[in-house]
Amino acid sequence: MSKEHHYKTIVQWTGNKGTGTSGYRDYERSHTISAENKPNIEGSSDPSFRGDKMKYNPEEIFLSSLSSCHMLWYLHFCSEAGIIVIDYTDEATGIMAETSNGSGHFTGVTLHPTVIVAEKSMIETAEKLHYKANEYCFIANSVNFPVKHIPLVSVIGK
Repeated sequence: MSKEHHYKTIVQWTGNKGTGTSGYRDYERSHTISAENKPNIEGSSDPSFRGDKMKYNPEEIFLSSLSSCHMLWYLHFCSEAGIIVIDYTDEATGIMAETSNGSGHFTGVTLHPTVIVAEKSMIETAEKLHYKANEYCFIANSVNFPVKHIPLVSVIGK
């Protein structure tokens, strides 16, 4: 039996400088992303598209969604396999191709997780579990481009 999970967020544009969208340069791309009982995320467009470089843009949020989904599945599978993860950091990278008409799409994402495990005997399994996490990640399963991963697994203190 299939289960459905429903999600709701609110995106509120906060960039009206007094004249709305009367001209391309007359408004900010600032907005607030919110969900019930959670802190707000201040967003904008990428600076290439007149956005505020101090705020998250949709492309960064999208990339972090892929990265965090992978991480959460990975940690789950490690805990099931008896792999003790001490630390996990991912420096995810993505490529978005802008098309001639101004639209665009991601052509690929590469996750670069750096994982520290408790014992040397855990490294091989810890490396393999990235493949399983990639297969299960809800977000990776929802995109039409490859999500690659280049993990680096080491032992605590080494």
